[in-house]
Amino acid sequence: QVQLVESGGGLVQAGGSLRLSCAASGHIFSTYAVGWFRQAPGKERVFVAAINWIGSDTKYADAVKGRFTISRDNAKSTVYLQMNSLKPEDSAVYYCAGRLLEVAHESGEYRNWGRGTQVTVSS
Repeated sequence: QVQLVESGGGLVQAGGSLRLSCAASGHIFSTYAVGWFRQAPGKERVFVAAINWIGSDTKYADAVKGRFTISRDNAKSTVYLQMNSLKPEDSAVYYCAGRLLEVAHESGEYRNWGRGTQVTVSS
């Protein structure tokens, strides 16, 4: 069983940057794909980005392509989401989630979830 903990959220001005981290416990993290999802108040949780178990495949939502970068360091059991050129519409609670091996876009495809970290972008 893999447990995931997000960190790195906060308040930033539009145009600024944040780097989120998803730290995992459990020796099988290196076999897990990790996805980032976000949920704004009153809205459903949506896919942001994902990376497969070895880091050779990454996927992004259209809304964040060219601004966000997902990466992983299996030696540190951590996945990162570098967020640049942030916009107010990026404000949400960001969750990381894990599933075996390959990426997926649907939240229902992920088995393990963190509790989330708040990102607020001011205009």
